[in-house]
Amino acid sequence: MSGVSPTRQRSRPSDGFFYHSSLQIHQRHLHLKPDDNPAPKTISIVTSTTDAPALEADGDAELVSLYQAHKKIYPRSVSGLFSKWRWGLVFFTQIIFYGLPWLEWGQRQAVLFDLGVRRFYIFGLVLYPQDFIYLTGIMVISALSLFLFTAVAGRQWCGYACPQTVYTEIFLWIEKKIEGDRSARMRLDGAPLSLSKFSRKAAKQVVWIAVALWTGFTFVGYFTPIKELAGLFATWGMGPWETFWVFFYGFATYGNAGFMREQVCKYMCPYARFQSAMFDKDTLIVSYDTVRGEPRGPRSKKADPVALGLGACVDCTLCVQVCPTGIDIRKGLQYECISCAACIDVCDTVMDKVGYPRGLIRYSTQHAMTERWSRSEVIRHMIRPRVLIYLSILIAIIIAMMISLSMRIPFKVDVVRDRGTLARIVSGGKIENVYRLQLMNASESPQRYRITATGLPGLKLASESSFAVDATQARWVVVNLQLPYDGAPAGSHTIHFDIESLDSPGRLTEKSVFIVPR
Repeated sequence: MSGVSPTRQRSRPSDGFFYHSSLQIHQRHLHLKPDDNPAPKTISIVTSTTDAPALEADGDAELVSLYQAHKKIYPRSVSGLFSKWRWGLVFFTQIIFYGLPWLEWGQRQAVLFDLGVRRFYIFGLVLYPQDFIYLTGIMVISALSLFLFTAVAGRQWCGYACPQTVYTEIFLWIEKKIEGDRSARMRLDGAPLSLSKFSRKAAKQVVWIAVALWTGFTFVGYFTPIKELAGLFATWGMGPWETFWVFFYGFATYGNAGFMREQVCKYMCPYARFQSAMFDKDTLIVSYDTVRGEPRGPRSKKADPVALGLGACVDCTLCVQVCPTGIDIRKGLQYECISCAACIDVCDTVMDKVGYPRGLIRYSTQHAMTERWSRSEVIRHMIRPRVLIYLSILIAIIIAMMISLSMRIPFKVDVVRDRGTLARIVSGGKIENVYRLQLMNASESPQRYRITATGLPGLKLASESSFAVDATQARWVVVNLQLPYDGAPAGSHTIHFDIESLDSPGRLTEKSVFIVPR
């Protein structure tokens, strides 16, 4: 790079083997007025506190830290249309999350992921490990739905329904109720420790911890029957794994929603990083109308902004104060923006007070802002090839899953050869092979199954052929197959087990081998 002379120096061993770099940047590259003998300016990048005193002694050096200290954000309360929508989705998602484990379906929990017996219960659907393809399909549908929604509406999922946003809203609401609104919380944090401050802070932490543990308990209730878990919790009888996951998930909720907050969205969440690959100039984003708003500046309510040479923005900075990630939307699209529309609500309130039209900050697209499109034109341009491709793939996968589920036979069979005895000669000179079959009843009622075998002439069952299996249960059965001694040449022969349900329509065929000894 012309005009830039990088130099690297190693600090003293006592500095802990840290390094600092110096970049000599000439004034002509900073667009400054050149002198007769321009002197290079050194900007030292300090990564060690022990380097700072020596550099501060140099009057020509400027210290620039690579690491910015975290500044706590105090979001201001806001009310408006989008705030109501956001809280509506908070209630909707949490009613589902906290309430779903308590619903019953017949004699069992309606939604239960029982890892111990390797069965997932989702209302009337019972999934076994062999049905993993359906879980994969659900994950693919969820991912494609997110891609489609992002291509159309940007990060509105983040702003309204993401668990991080939802629990941050809940924890902020608790904080506001106990400590007060933005200015009161800032004063409280800046005040010296007192009985009032300690009691408020302690009360907030107690409520936060209670909500976090309730959340962790509910999460574990999706994997252990929640009524059974409640009894164990009340008597301190939970097992080590249940205890670990209740506290782990609760601690994660407590830390992320109570302390990390916007840092999760800005630094930890991968979605914020790769969203740009799904954005284009027709994606709906929170936009500030610079044509209408600039130049910004304060003025009285009765003042004529045109006469003052000002735009519609009164520079009240309320849009920054209500932002949960602390950004200034007037600087344009930023990856930290989660499209929660808090700035839209507060800006509309300000516009109403000063008598200006709403919409200085609004949901729009980059094309719409530059071309000054109407709302109907914005909606028309949202239907574009990328959206149609996502939608077509999503519909195709949903239809395929529905067809597959409608044709799904409500039982599964696994065939396992008895490894202790591959083949043996029994009375009558017959060759016998022993098999173990796992019959899995995925229906909500007891079923009876009949087993037959085909593939070799003279092959017969020498054991019981009909078996009963309770609802949503699995049963291992032993099946003996016999073949006349001269019924087949020595070696391995392919056979088929035919399993038929006697109580409901359904038939399965499973392949295995029959071994004839030499």
